[in-house]
Amino acid sequence: MFEEQIAHFQNNYRCITFDHRGQGQSGVTKGGYDIDTLTQDAAAPIAHLGVAPCHFVGLSMGGFVGVRLAAKHPELLKTLTLLDTSADLEPIENGPKYRMLNFVVRWIGLLAVTGRVSPIMFGQTFLNDAARVKEKKRWADAIAGNHRIGISRAVSGVIEHDGCAELLNKVKLPVGIGVGEEDVATDLEKPERLHAAIEGSELFVLKGAGHSSSIKAPKLVNDLI
Repeated sequence: MFEEQIAHFQNNYRCITFDHRGQGQSGVTKGGYDIDTLTQDAAAPIAHLGVAPCHFVGLSMGGFVGVRLAAKHPELLKTLTLLDTSADLEPIENGPKYRMLNFVVRWIGLLAVTGRVSPIMFGQTFLNDAARVKEKKRWADAIAGNHRIGISRAVSGVIEHDGCAELLNKVKLPVGIGVGEEDVATDLEKPERLHAAIEGSELFVLKGAGHSSSIKAPKLVNDLI
């Protein structure tokens, strides 16, 4: 999801990406999908690789982790970029829809929900662009290619995650906040609350992007970072 950012920055920076547990190429564990544990997962390689303080970029769940890293482990970070994320609890009205999708994922598989997930992950500008058929198929295949148990556990972690608004006044490093103008999963009020609570932060609305802004608005995200 950050390949465009890696291509842009890799000549001048060491770029390190990782998949959260249960997703992509990371292993599927029985537990540990709560955000505090995922924060420990993120802190460990930063310390192990000796790259602190680093520039940390987190999208959605990665943003949940980024806020906690900045507040609880400030020595690890130099700057923080938060994309399509918030410090709020998951809205109650989203619970039934996401739990139903998660049930289907767990017992049938990701392919069965790709058509429902894509409008959440990507904006309408991208989804309605007839010239991007191959790109849309690529990302549909990427979604479907995840481990169904790992993803269902990760999604449960998101649905049940605790808010962390009380940590925002502890974030004392440079913070850039971006949200896709077509992001249906993160309405503008959420990043606005982040911006208001984190002193000195900057907020950018990313034109033409949905929830996966690093993919759909890579140049704007590069400028934000």
